[in-house]
Amino acid sequence: MTPFPLPPGSTIGILGGGQLGRMLALAAARLGFDVAILTPEADSPAGRVAAHVIVAEYEEPGALKTLADLCQVITFEFENVPAGAVLELQRLGAEVAPNPRALAVAQDRLEEKTFLNQAGIPTVGFVPIDSEAELRAAFRRFGPPLLLKTRRGGYDGKGQIWVEKADDSAGALAALGQLPAIAETPADFRREVAIIAARGRDGEIALYPLTESHHENGILRRTTAPAAGPPRPHAEAERIAATLLTALNYVGVLGLELFERDDGRLLVNEFAPRVHNTGHWTLDGCGVDQFEQHIRAVAGWPLGPTAATHHVEMTNLLGEEALTWANLAREPETRVWLYGKRDHLPGRKMGHVNRLSALDSPRR
Repeated sequence: MTPFPLPPGSTIGILGGGQLGRMLALAAARLGFDVAILTPEADSPAGRVAAHVIVAEYEEPGALKTLADLCQVITFEFENVPAGAVLELQRLGAEVAPNPRALAVAQDRLEEKTFLNQAGIPTVGFVPIDSEAELRAAFRRFGPPLLLKTRRGGYDGKGQIWVEKADDSAGALAALGQLPAIAETPADFRREVAIIAARGRDGEIALYPLTESHHENGILRRTTAPAAGPPRPHAEAERIAATLLTALNYVGVLGLELFERDDGRLLVNEFAPRVHNTGHWTLDGCGVDQFEQHIRAVAGWPLGPTAATHHVEMTNLLGEEALTWANLAREPETRVWLYGKRDHLPGRKMGHVNRLSALDSPRR
């Protein structure tokens, strides 16, 4: 077994070469660790800042063996890593965190919501959908409209469609490729909020302040942190996050997205077993950001402080918006984070900016 805590000079593996892997690698380097990236993408954002890069498919046996031999612990930057790859790493004797159970739950929307409800965590109403007849039955049970989502895959609004009436069932299922799906009832909410939470190897839990999320076309556009408002939703989000971390026996950072209802109660939308876009504000708004926190957790180090040091408005830079970097860099209270992606495609997350203000100043 790997002895924890890992000393500086150890190597941490990351499955995935995108921007989250890049920022994890930078945080690990700051703490004295080397990083090995396994990614199918040559010239990846994460690979260009890592000590070791393995360019191969995630389930390629030789690549997994190389990664397992290099690393003292292995983590991942996105939740759609093939389950077979994680199981093979474990078979090879590698330490993987978060655990495969958390990954499996997050990869299937039906299993995710079922797990949440079994843990006493509230969600919208939902049912599995494998046929037109089942979707029509869901309309009889819940009424219109329904949000139809593929059970697996999908992100940033992809893999889902609103269905307004039962007669649209066949077309909706065809639009999602006849894949196994889940139908959800609408969430009656006044705003979307999120919380970044961490759990260490010793069970220590660290919770960041609640934030408010603003989406456009299914993509997170802006996060304001800490979220304004009364203390009740903050306390409820912390309770839910701690419950989920414990139920999963989780190690690492987790992103939790929620709906806040008019009465102040919260419903969980989904969770991600990784560092998360809603936590990018922590890079400039906290003493220890979510990326360092994740590295601390998987390496068995003590968790760091999570209190906000500034108000932050985080805005994602999509596509060619990142080309305005020179103007953004002139803003004195703006911190620019660019991900090193080569192609500025429409809607693609190319970077983000954090605009800071003092905690005691009026909100932007």
